[in-house]
Amino acid sequence: MLYNLIAIHDTTHGGFFNLFHYLTFRSGGACLTAFVISLVFGRPFIAQLKRIQREGQPIRTLGPERHILEKAGTPTMGGMLILIALFASTLLWADLTNGFVWAVMFVTAAFGAVGFADDYLKLSKRNTAGFSKRARLGSEFAASLIAGYWMESLMPPELRNMVAFPFVKDFLLPLGFAFPLFAMLTMTGFGNAVNFTDGLDGLAIVPVVIAALVFALIAYLVGNRVFADYLQLHLVPGTGELAVFCAALIGAGLGFLWFNATPADVFMGDTGSLSLGGALGAVAVAVKHELVLCIVGGLFVVETLSVVIQVFWYKRTKRRVFLMAPLHHHFEKKGWQEPKIVIRFWIVSILLGLAGLATLKLR
Repeated sequence: MLYNLIAIHDTTHGGFFNLFHYLTFRSGGACLTAFVISLVFGRPFIAQLKRIQREGQPIRTLGPERHILEKAGTPTMGGMLILIALFASTLLWADLTNGFVWAVMFVTAAFGAVGFADDYLKLSKRNTAGFSKRARLGSEFAASLIAGYWMESLMPPELRNMVAFPFVKDFLLPLGFAFPLFAMLTMTGFGNAVNFTDGLDGLAIVPVVIAALVFALIAYLVGNRVFADYLQLHLVPGTGELAVFCAALIGAGLGFLWFNATPADVFMGDTGSLSLGGALGAVAVAVKHELVLCIVGGLFVVETLSVVIQVFWYKRTKRRVFLMAPLHHHFEKKGWQEPKIVIRFWIVSILLGLAGLATLKLR
C-alpha cells in the first residue's frame, strides 16, 4: 500500500521516499512491522484466547503421557496472530497491483480458514477429531487448484505449465494441463506437512521461518533479470514482490515464537500450521522452485513420511516402524527431552536451508 501511494503521489526522484521503490527496504520494513505487531498484540490476544477457550486445546490421549499433564489448558488458534501480523504487514509494504502477492495470500487465507474451522470444531466438541478428512482435503484441494490456475496465468509463456529441476539449468518438464494439479499437490502437501510437524513447542515455526528466509532470497533473485541471468535461474517477472511477503512471514513467525517457545503460552493450531505450509507451497510454485522446497522443507517431508510409513506398515503387519508418529514423538518415546528434540530439529532445518541455497549456485 505504501509503495502504491508513493508511486501515485511522489513527483520527486530522490530523497527518503525513493527507498520505497527498493524491495530490500520494503522487505525489511515488512519483517519488522510483522514482528512488532506480534509482540504488541500477542499478550492481550493470548489472554483473550484463554478467556474464550478456558480448557485450552484438547490433547490426544494416545500421545505421549506428559503432554496431557504439561500442555493441558494451553490455548490454541495462535495462528490467527501470525496471520494478522502477516497480512497487515504485507498489505502495508507490498505492491498491491502484483498478482502473485494476491494469489499467495489467497492460498494462505483459505488454508487458514480450513484450519480455523478444524480448531473450532475440536474446541467445541472437546475432542481431537475436528473437520472430517474428506471435507478438509476437499477444501484445500479446491483452494490450491484455483491458485494453481491463477499463478499459471501470471507466468511468462515459456515457463507456463513447466516444472524446473534443481542442479539442471536447461531442463524444464512440461506438464501441460496437469500443472495446476501439480501445484495443488505441492500446496496441499506442504500445508499438511507443516501440520504434522507442529507437535512440540516451537518445533514447526522455526523451520517455517528458515524456509521463508530462503524463499525470500529466491523470490528476489528470480524476479530480478540481472541476478537471474547471472545465476542461470529461470526469470519469473513479478515474483520479486514475494520477498516482501516472505519477510513479513519471517517477522510474524519470530513474533509468534516469542510466545510459543517452551513452555508455550499458545499453540498455533491448524489455523497456523495449515496456512503457513500452504503459503510456503504457494511461494514455491510461483517462483518455479517446488522441488527445492522439498529440500529446504525436508524436515516437513520426513515428518510426513514417518506418518505414511507408520500407517502403511501397521495396516499390513500390525507392527510399528516407529514408537510413535510423527517422528518427533518417536524421539519423545525414546526418552529425549522436548527442548533437545526441538533444537536438534532446528539444526537439521538450518542445514537443509543451506542445502537449498546451494542449489542456486550449482544449477
